[in-house]
Amino acid sequence: GWLIASLGWQQALLALSTESRADVDAVMERALAAGGKEPSPARDLGFMYQRTFEDLDGHTWEVFHMDEAAFPGA
Repeated sequence: GWLIASLGWQQALLALSTESRADVDAVMERALAAGGKEPSPARDLGFMYQRTFEDLDGHTWEVFHMDEAAFPGA
């Protein structure tokens, strides 16, 4: 078997793609109501809308909607 040294902590970054900007906000409302924290403001790049929350275990979730038709050069 493999022996892996532990650094004493673990973290994961997870991303969720949604169908709309409204879905991003709906996921965030549920996450925050369940005790999650929003460590940074929403990011609106025009073609992509993104919000972040940290769950109760400290994992970071990126919730976003990307409008490919609005992507620069599309």
